[in-house]
Amino acid sequence: MWWSGAICQGFLLLICLLVCVEAVPVAIDKTKINPPEEQKEKEKGNPDTGLYYDRYLREVIDVLETDQHFREKLQNTDMEDIKAGKLAKELDFVSHNVRTRLDEMKRQELNRLRSLIKAKQDVETGKGLAVDHESLLKQFEYLNHGNPHTFEIDDLNKLITTATSDLENFDKEHHDEFKRYELMKEHERREYLKALDEEKRKTEEQHYEEMKKKHADHPKVNHPGSQDQLKEVWEETDGLDPLDFDPKTFFKLHDTNGDEFLDEQELEALFTKELEKMYDPKNEEDDMVEMEEERIRMREHVMNEVDVNKDRLVSLEEFLVSTGKREFLEPDSWETLEQAPAFTEEEMKEFEQHLAEQEHDLKNKADNLNKQREELERQQEQLNAQKLELQKAVEHMDKLKTQKEHPPPGTNEEQAHDGGHPIESNQPLSTSHHEEQTKPHQ
Repeated sequence: MWWSGAICQGFLLLICLLVCVEAVPVAIDKTKINPPEEQKEKEKGNPDTGLYYDRYLREVIDVLETDQHFREKLQNTDMEDIKAGKLAKELDFVSHNVRTRLDEMKRQELNRLRSLIKAKQDVETGKGLAVDHESLLKQFEYLNHGNPHTFEIDDLNKLITTATSDLENFDKEHHDEFKRYELMKEHERREYLKALDEEKRKTEEQHYEEMKKKHADHPKVNHPGSQDQLKEVWEETDGLDPLDFDPKTFFKLHDTNGDEFLDEQELEALFTKELEKMYDPKNEEDDMVEMEEERIRMREHVMNEVDVNKDRLVSLEEFLVSTGKREFLEPDSWETLEQAPAFTEEEMKEFEQHLAEQEHDLKNKADNLNKQREELERQQEQLNAQKLELQKAVEHMDKLKTQKEHPPPGTNEEQAHDGGHPIESNQPLSTSHHEEQTKPHQ
């Protein structure tokens, strides 16, 4: 197991938030509260945090777990103290062997980052761009770059702070991405309708409205985390009698990794039955991207209601306390995605304006590239013409050189007969000389 239940009350709870990854485990039917010991001891695959420094984060945790003093401090430290940096100060009291291993791990991580930066520099330099090593290193906020040799309190504090911040932003980033997805989907639908004639447009609009109604026509969705919702899981997933529903037993059944907490993945698995009421991958009207957004909304709602200490984990105590509240027994109706649109018409206009601006910029860039291409083609034509002229000139020079080195036959004999001076055979005799030769002797 990644870490024991005792450690999960401290810093390692932070890393258990690492379960805010997209994969959702399948709910498991269990009829026994206590699983076999060998199953408890079996190592489970560590969920990927999605953080680019995930490997380094895990290695630091694994090493810190080996120190008895640090483990004991973890048991008495709550999440707020961890975020405030109080736990990081305990690093001064860990064993020398642990500190040495952490020092070496930090050096290796810095070397890895420098290798990445060097590779980036090689690429950028090839394009004639300068690279600032220090600026690039500062992007990796989970490391103290001022001290590249040893792992200090500041290193642990930075790692905790950065991981906490990054993980807390995961849901917000997912919601923003989903909103962009919905905006783009609606934009493409409207653009498609514009390209149709009036009759086809009416047909498509009618089909669209029918699909919306069909999607909204589903069984009642129970309020996430309510007694009705959990009882439905108890009966249909666990196969138990709803009259025998017991919150503590339910908690044990769905703590699938046996760490005495319900993490985000384990919570999301509880909503599968509710989601199946609204979404079927075989149906045209059901969007599976929307289903995953609905799942996250449900999990966030339950966490806000039940997770008192905000460590992104639900303990047995927190769970039992929540089952005694009025909201558990008599909850409000749950507002599904189709009842809570992802965007307003004003946001749609802003999105389309942004797309139009992007399209305009891309068109300008394309026009500039075309002009550059035409200019390059013109320059290439000029270069080809110059090369052709140069080639002709070289050929002419070679011809003259060849004629000089190898004159035509007979030229040398004529020069020798005339005393070495060539006779211009085509040159006419002067008039006076011709007259002297033709005048009769007197």
